[in-house]
Amino acid sequence: MQTRFQAPRTRFFRRLWIKSSHIFAGSLIQGFAMGVFLFPHSIPSGGGAGIAVLLNHWFQLPMSIGLWLTNISFLLFAVHYLGRISAIGTIMVITVTSVSVNFFEVYFKTPFANVWVNLLAGSLFLGVGIAILFKQRVTNGGIGFVALAIAKRKRLNPGSALFWMNGGIFLITAIVIDWKIIIQALLCQWLSTRIVKWLYSAPLMAKRPLYFLAWRKK
Repeated sequence: MQTRFQAPRTRFFRRLWIKSSHIFAGSLIQGFAMGVFLFPHSIPSGGGAGIAVLLNHWFQLPMSIGLWLTNISFLLFAVHYLGRISAIGTIMVITVTSVSVNFFEVYFKTPFANVWVNLLAGSLFLGVGIAILFKQRVTNGGIGFVALAIAKRKRLNPGSALFWMNGGIFLITAIVIDWKIIIQALLCQWLSTRIVKWLYSAPLMAKRPLYFLAWRKK
C-alpha cells in the first residue's frame, strides 16, 4: 500500500521542482536584463519598473528594493480579486527578480557603451525571461495582476488595461527624467513582446506546463 502512493507523490514533487526551476530561471534572466542593460540607463521594462525608476530618481531608493515594493504592493491590491493560490508563483518571480537585479547591478557591468545597443540586448533577454514565465502560467510582475483585476471587475480586455497603465507610468517617467525614456520604454516593450510571441509558440517551448501551481483556470 505504501508503494502505491509513493509513485504519485514522487511525480508531484518532481513536477513541482521542475516548475519552480523554470520560474527561477525566467526570473533570473529577467533580472539580468534589467540590472545589466536597462536600469543603468533608467529604461523601464514595465509599469512596476517605471515606478522603481521614479523612486530611485526622487529618493535614491535602490532599483531592486523599489521594484520589489512596487510589485508586491500591486500584487496585494489585486490578490483579493484573483485568489491567493494564483499569486504564489508571482511572489516568487518578484522576489527572485528583485534580488537578481541587485546582484547584477553590483557585480556585472554592460559591455556596451551605446544606450540603444543596451536597449536591444536588454529587450532580447527580457523577452526570453518573460516567455519562460508565461509558459509556467505566472505573470512577470504585480502590475499584471492589477490589470487582470481591473479587466475582471470592469469587463475590459486585460491587454488594454495593462497598456494604459504602463503607458501612463512611462509618460510620467519621461516627463520627470527624460523625454527619450518613453520612446525607449515603448521600444523595449515592443521588442520583448515580439520575442515572447516567437518563443511562446516555438516547438521547444510548446510543451504543456507540468503543474499549475500559480495559475487558476477560470
